Amino acid sequence: MTDLDTLHMTRAVELGRQGDPSPNPHVGCVIAQGDKVVGVGHHAAAGAEHAELVALKAAGSAARGATLYGTLEPCNHVGKTPPCVDAILEAGIARVVVGRRDPNPRVTGGGIERLEKAGIEVKLGVLDRECKDLIRPWAHFITTGKSYLSIKLAVSLDGRIATRTGASKWITCQESRARVHQLRGQHDAVMLGVNTVLADDPRLTVRDVPGRSPIRVVIDSKLRIPPTAHLAQTALQTPTCVMTTQAAPESAERALEALGVRVVRVPSTAEGRCDPHAVLGELAAREVVNVLCEGGAELAGSLLAARLPSELHVFVAPVLLGPRGRPGAVDWAGPESPSDAPRINPPHWELCGSDAYVWGPIVFPKKPTTKPGV
Repeated sequence: MTDLDTLHMTRAVELGRQGDPSPNPHVGCVIAQGDKVVGVGHHAAAGAEHAELVALKAAGSAARGATLYGTLEPCNHVGKTPPCVDAILEAGIARVVVGRRDPNPRVTGGGIERLEKAGIEVKLGVLDRECKDLIRPWAHFITTGKSYLSIKLAVSLDGRIATRTGASKWITCQESRARVHQLRGQHDAVMLGVNTVLADDPRLTVRDVPGRSPIRVVIDSKLRIPPTAHLAQTALQTPTCVMTTQAAPESAERALEALGVRVVRVPSTAEGRCDPHAVLGELAAREVVNVLCEGGAELAGSLLAARLPSELHVFVAPVLLGPRGRPGAVDWAGPESPSDAPRINPPHWELCGSDAYVWGPIVFPKKPTTKPGV
């Protein structure tokens, strides 16, 4: 059954990539009688039926005696929908193949154990890596209490983000810009620093490609964002949040909130900036599973220095902007040697029109440990 298990779980993973279930995980399900698929499903949206229930309904009576393939352990708790384990038992499923255990620490769980106790054969770990990747942002969110953070950078071949006059539109090609809009649509929030807002007055919406516009988050420790900024003026159409510190003036907060902007105060660092750990915690508390940081060399640098990003997305345009162009997209002290540098591992390379696009999980080297008494 190994080949069939892999085949059907591969289909379940593909199904799981569909939908927009945040703040719930992506889950796919296939029900099969041998090599014949009798029902499929995925978790389409929060509050909608889980993937297993969708697949069981599609299978109908053909589910009796069949094998159910699920990318995530079936739930055994009551949430917005009934426990999937109940439906699996009632349908007469004979065997369940699970890709990944549910990592949610708040779930008393035991879905697998309950199935086994009822006499159903359970096999765990088929396509474990693929199933882990499917829920990676959600698993981070649910286990750490912080939003899963990705950083997007767009640079020239010589690592610049603008010309010597400050012109930056457009370094990358149209295909790369469309890909960025796709990235936005895959995230619950898009984040940038106030300096980028002041310089570019961006919209940060999803355009020209299918997808929802994410929540827009501005990191602004002193509330310098003007009420005339596009983000503030359109806050009632696209939810917009400004993260600031206790030192920011209340008058500026009132002016922004009058336009529909949500202002959230977080602890400050020793330098008076918004604590990045607190920012991601506040976003997670508001059910933001994943956030894409798109702008601000200083913001990107502080996030990297705090070792908070989980993914990096870099678009490299085949142009040279020269040594007097604006410096790189990341402003931080950086590593002392290449071996200490954070890196994308494994990197995925693509061509976006004339640009190179590299992305993947970011890996930080282990911090050196100091021996006691040294």
